[in-house]
Amino acid sequence: MKRCPDCGRSKPLDEFPRNRNSRDGRHSYCKPCHNARGKETYERLYGSTRHYHLKRRYGIGADEVDELVRQQGGICAICGRPDPEHVDHHHETGDVRGILCFNCNGGLGQFRDSVDSLLTAASYLELRDAHEVQLLDMTRERVLRLTHVSR
Repeated sequence: MKRCPDCGRSKPLDEFPRNRNSRDGRHSYCKPCHNARGKETYERLYGSTRHYHLKRRYGIGADEVDELVRQQGGICAICGRPDPEHVDHHHETGDVRGILCFNCNGGLGQFRDSVDSLLTAASYLELRDAHEVQLLDMTRERVLRLTHVSR
C-alpha cells in the first residue's frame, strides 16, 4: 500500500504509475492524480493538450491549424466535408500539407501516401463502375429478349 499526497488515499502499488527512478519503482501520485497533474501542466504551459500535441508532433499550434482550416474554406482539402480536424503531413519531411477529415486522412495513411497506389485504386473504381454498367445493360437486354420471346 502507498499513500497519494494529492488525494490522501492509501492504494495498492499497482494504482501508481511506474517510475524506475524511485525506490519502490512507482510515482508519488496515484494514476488519476498523476494524469490530472499532467493535464493541468499541458493546459498551463500550452493552453490545451491539443495545442501541445500539435506543437510536439507537427510543429504548429492550434491557432495555426485553425488558420489552415480557414484558408481551406472550412472544409476537408480532399472531399470537401465541413470541419476537418486531422493534420495531414509528409511522413518523410514532416511538412504539413493540409487539414483533412478523418476518412481522407485515414485513406491516405492506408495507401502510405503512394500516388501510384491511389491512381491504381481510382482506375480500379472507374473500371469497376464501367463493368457494372456493362453488366446491367447486358441484364436489361436479356430481360427484354425473354419478355419479348414469351409474348
